[in-house]
Amino acid sequence: MIRTSVEIERWEMLEVFATSRDAITHIPVILVTLTDSAGHIGRGEAAGVDYDGETPESMAAQVRSVADRIDDRIDGATLIKLLPPGGARNALDCALWDLRAKQTGRRAWQAAGLAAPGPVTTVLTIGLGDEADTRRKARESTAYPVLKLKLDADRHLDVVRIVREEHPRARILVDANQAWTRGQLEGLLPGLLAAGVELVEQPVPRGEDASLDGLSSPIPLAADESCKDRTSFPMLSGRYAHINIKLDKCGGLTEALAMQAEAPRHGFGLMVGNMCGTSLAMAPAFLIAQACSFIDLDGPLLQKFDRAAPIRFDAGRMSVPDPALWG
Repeated sequence: MIRTSVEIERWEMLEVFATSRDAITHIPVILVTLTDSAGHIGRGEAAGVDYDGETPESMAAQVRSVADRIDDRIDGATLIKLLPPGGARNALDCALWDLRAKQTGRRAWQAAGLAAPGPVTTVLTIGLGDEADTRRKARESTAYPVLKLKLDADRHLDVVRIVREEHPRARILVDANQAWTRGQLEGLLPGLLAAGVELVEQPVPRGEDASLDGLSSPIPLAADESCKDRTSFPMLSGRYAHINIKLDKCGGLTEALAMQAEAPRHGFGLMVGNMCGTSLAMAPAFLIAQACSFIDLDGPLLQKFDRAAPIRFDAGRMSVPDPALWG
């Protein structure tokens, strides 16, 4: 017997975090806890996919709708049949991986058949702001070797220029969050290339990916909003060089591992990302990060508080999660 509980939490950001879509002061998440008859506990956290209409309330309702199906025999493959991709399945799936690790004493990476994970370096994301804010954030980030800059239709090359002036040695990725057209992208690419930008994430709106057909970009493009799970691969092939795997989008570590295995057959490089959240949300994605060229797991760095036994960050260098946290 496995008892399933779900709670809604709100975690405060260090400061307003703005993208081309919105600006937030708190990140709402669900926390799913699975408890077996012997008292073993597994936990999973999800922020969900807000641009798909997911809310903490809708995700919690999804979890409760299948709670009576969560028993001792359940596995990730069964969860994929029970729930669609999204935050509810992510929280349940990650809680199940954690529970199995606590029951067996085997780390989640061992159960997944992976090599022992090692430290990785995450980007630090700088949200949109005015010039003064951007300069301040860039100066405060000089210890971080890799930065990701949020851009929009009006604020783009100037943001990169400002950050370059304040942190000239940084590796820089940029994320337009669907804000550009192909024409604008083509116009911006020479300036981005000259500034040493290494990756452009989701330049055009989801559903308009065909507008990239025939584009020979000198900077690799990564699909984020356009990439949900393995079913997204055919429409992204030939248009993007990388896919951004987010557990909230694909519905958990089980599907994320399948995406990781299948992506190279479609010619994709790998990126792992997050929808913000605590170290508990980053820990399962840390396993995916081991195979990724680009790593964006900085959620806890953008928040005021974190969970007990948090992942340790040292200027973007992430330590292996403690089993007391997850997995």
